[in-house]
Amino acid sequence: MTVRATEHQKPGILPAEAISALKATGAISCRRPLDVDQIQPASLDLRLGRTAWRVRASFLPGAGVSVKERLADLALHDFDLAKGAVLETGCVYLVELFERLKLPFDLAAAANPKSSTGRLDVFVRVITDGARAFDTIPTGYNGPLYLEISPRTFPILVRTGSRLSQVRFRRGVSRLSDLELLSLQSAECLVDAAQPDVAAGGIALGVDLAGEVIPGLQGFRAKKHTGVIDVDEAGVLDVEDFWEPIRVRPGRTAGLVLDPDAFYILASREAVHVPPDYAAEMVPFDPLVGEFRVHYAGFFDPGFGNPAAGGRGARAVLEVRSREVPFILEHGQTVGRLVYERMAGRPGTLYGADMRSHYQGQGLKLSKHFKPVGT
Repeated sequence: MTVRATEHQKPGILPAEAISALKATGAISCRRPLDVDQIQPASLDLRLGRTAWRVRASFLPGAGVSVKERLADLALHDFDLAKGAVLETGCVYLVELFERLKLPFDLAAAANPKSSTGRLDVFVRVITDGARAFDTIPTGYNGPLYLEISPRTFPILVRTGSRLSQVRFRRGVSRLSDLELLSLQSAECLVDAAQPDVAAGGIALGVDLAGEVIPGLQGFRAKKHTGVIDVDEAGVLDVEDFWEPIRVRPGRTAGLVLDPDAFYILASREAVHVPPDYAAEMVPFDPLVGEFRVHYAGFFDPGFGNPAAGGRGARAVLEVRSREVPFILEHGQTVGRLVYERMAGRPGTLYGADMRSHYQGQGLKLSKHFKPVGT
């Protein structure tokens, strides 16, 4: 599909074809050519460069200060990623990315972990020169991109070219109001709830703890002191080496006590649908529903859960970590909200349609690195 020039100026999230145009005009530049599958329907994957720094702590450079200037004070040591390196849990690393931006003054960008990154409990955030907020790239930004990486549960093996994060480009105001979201829910069934809860610009998702997605299974709790996970290797790891299944207990109330500092993979009770002309994002943490964080990787591409793209009945996988105190989750309890935004143009290829998308039509699914449950 060819996006007309007028579509590039419409407000909304830029589709793949408009992202390609940004690359062609120099708004996106790279130290090596883009990978053939690097541009997604509504986002661009970001690749690790060659040099990584172990830093004392997470930081933001602040207005007028470059990342390199702060590294002079905060870096403990640097190392080469060309042949791969293990990033240890509990440590903070910074890597300059291959991609660099020179945004026009009507275009901003926002970054988020890729789905596979969040499902490994790897905390990643994009930083820019002069940044006063993570994962936020202002209109007109001209400069390099860096990725802060902090594995929380599993040590990971990364290398130059590994993709842990992604970026979306946004022009103008694109988020739907509550009234618009209710209208779209009525027309498209964004979540298959009997009484959809729309408030504060988002539509609520509950958690499945009754084993509705996979009979008898509530989810998975990550094990500690495991082996290393190679982030570029798919379908090779045995689930039981890294995860403990949490099973439904017959005769008991369908609930789960979240342990502090433990990491869980759960699934939404409702199936999720993102129509082709929209993109969605999970609000990562809402203090009104409990002291826990849900869904590190918040982007849902156009076509996610769309029947025509092979996604009928797709659930949102929830990456859950409690905050400091035990917290009881009940079956169906609201755990987050999906906000929807308009696309500036419909992407030529939807998520899951001939893209070998790992998570289209998913239920309760671990990251792509693991063998399917039951094999």
